[in-house]
Amino acid sequence: MAGAPWFLSLNGPDNVGKTSQLERLAHHRPRLQLLGSIHQHDPEAWRSAAEGDYAAWWFEKSRTRELTGMMLTSHAIRATVRRRGFVGLLDRGLPMLIAAAAATSTIKDNLSPEQALAGVEALVAESDLLFPVEAAILLLPSRDTARSYAITSVREGRVWTGVYVRYQHTLHTVLGLLADRGAFAAVIDCEGRSTDKVHADVLAHAENILNPAFLQQEQP
Repeated sequence: MAGAPWFLSLNGPDNVGKTSQLERLAHHRPRLQLLGSIHQHDPEAWRSAAEGDYAAWWFEKSRTRELTGMMLTSHAIRATVRRRGFVGLLDRGLPMLIAAAAATSTIKDNLSPEQALAGVEALVAESDLLFPVEAAILLLPSRDTARSYAITSVREGRVWTGVYVRYQHTLHTVLGLLADRGAFAAVIDCEGRSTDKVHADVLAHAENILNPAFLQQEQP
């Protein structure tokens, strides 16, 4: 593990299978520790924000600096619960949090996705928080942005309405920008592929990043 990251994140839009894939990884590899999403590790802050109309707070009332700061703080807190000798599995890592904040900023600050992304990245750069060094893998329902959105919306099981439609479209766009810039250690196209085949790719990339021998070791 010398030089390898102690955190591995799965990223991607809603309904692409991030959580399920992380659970499969942790179940079969004893040295991987599920750390879940940021909301689980800073619950009071998110509970307070969720009081009343959460969507209105997220897309209208909160400032981009406030929302980004909350996500970054929760992300830093989450990293502190990794057990010694384990690799922490993150359900949405730093690139995904940046993408979500940028997609939101695009809408409420009336910016282009490129402008919003630059603004959020500036907030990250000026933060004095300690962020975990992670290897980020991106799961995409499709390489085509329009198809990717269509696939995830069908899987939702209900119709997205209002601002959330634009948010999801924008989120796919921002993820594409980050992928083009090399923000992810690997990008996996899930279109037309079974969960098992996607998992085989996820596992192969995880082993390439983290070292297969380490992953097979028993818990310390």
